[in-house]
Amino acid sequence: MAEQGYPDQPISLVVPFAAGGPTDTIARIIAPPMAKALGQPIKIENISGGGGTTGITEASLAKPDGYTIMIGHMGTHGAAPALFRTLKYDPARTFDPIGLAAGTPVVIVARKDFPASDLKSFVEALQKKGSTYSQAHAGVGSVSHSTGMLFDSIVNVKPTFVVYRGTGPAMNDLISGQVDFLTDQIVNVVPHLQAGTIRAYAIATPERSPALPGVPTTREAGLPSFEVSAWNAVFAPKNLPKDVHARLVDALDKALDDPTVRERLLKLGGRIPAGSERGPVALQKLVESEVARWTPALSAAVEEQ
Repeated sequence: MAEQGYPDQPISLVVPFAAGGPTDTIARIIAPPMAKALGQPIKIENISGGGGTTGITEASLAKPDGYTIMIGHMGTHGAAPALFRTLKYDPARTFDPIGLAAGTPVVIVARKDFPASDLKSFVEALQKKGSTYSQAHAGVGSVSHSTGMLFDSIVNVKPTFVVYRGTGPAMNDLISGQVDFLTDQIVNVVPHLQAGTIRAYAIATPERSPALPGVPTTREAGLPSFEVSAWNAVFAPKNLPKDVHARLVDALDKALDDPTVRERLLKLGGRIPAGSERGPVALQKLVESEVARWTPALSAAVEEQ
């Protein structure tokens, strides 16, 4: 049974990446209105490593009382089983899903002075020089790693991977020209593209994003086989008391209906989940489908590396 008056103390929201990346950004956007709905502060706790699996694993072991929750994504709860043989959690069974927070299209970006004018010439450059170019990612199993591997496999290139503890630090090095490119979630790239500090070659969605109207889709740019969107969602350790679970689900729902949250997410290119996509049932189905989708795709890509 839940404690009387839940919550009666601050709640920890574990972000499994370094501060400044897309998952961290989304967490910091939804946390304040969730806290308002719950009547207690929500503290962001960044636990990076293992492509997000370190923080998720640690959070999964917390007491299921509603005072530790976490934000995971397509990498930690979709791609990870195909990439980690010793993964210490089952994305579909270890957690109580709270709800989807945002959809985040993936964008192919490079340092601003990369010598290619469009996606076709970008791919040709990678194919010619191979490991000469460096590709950043936030650790094995992260969105940037999973989608990057898929991209490399499709265009048949083998760049040199440079691993970070989050795409926040990776983006800093891309801006300074220390690495050449990465595939990243749109919420992390929009401010830098608007500032002109990096360049984008394509967005991996069927339609252009209102946040980046000048960036062509991969289909328009000649690579229709690379279409992939990421997502971020809130989870809790398994076996939450039913009333605590209901409070958290309601708080996230209220946060997503908050005008400020919607404005900030949309401005960054995020997609607000529709009513039918919200809540624990829809999220559970999404996780199961993502594991089924990414396991064969990434297993094949791993074999090619």
